[in-house]
Amino acid sequence: MNRQELEHNGKADSMVVHDLNKSPKLPFADESFDGVVCTASIEYLKDPLTVCRELARVLRRSGRVAITFSNRWFPTKAVSIWSELHEFERLGMVLQMIQSTGEFERLETLSIRNFPRPENDTYSHLPHADPVYMVTARKGKMESE
Repeated sequence: MNRQELEHNGKADSMVVHDLNKSPKLPFADESFDGVVCTASIEYLKDPLTVCRELARVLRRSGRVAITFSNRWFPTKAVSIWSELHEFERLGMVLQMIQSTGEFERLETLSIRNFPRPENDTYSHLPHADPVYMVTARKGKMESE
């Protein structure tokens, strides 16, 4: 998101604008967060593997990561492989990227599809809401395991 979009979030108490395609290194200290959510952006990253390693770096032990996307994306902005894959193959590719870091366990995928659109939705003329796909994982092993 750009600064203008972020400023419209009245609930945020801080924000960081950082272009991961210019610099995939996250501007945060090691083990800074208990959870990280990456929504509707993995398909636009030029170096998603480095970003996934960075997610592991900034997460505390047992921290959770969730990467979500849909079938609604901008073909002119997405990396070329994204358009070549079926939606479920994209889910597998994101799962493999997280797994390749060697830092995560309890990897899970989720797909939510075919929910009706609310009547006040801009796209209510379409019968179903956009599907949501998600990959989640936990960093490392818990102390008691």
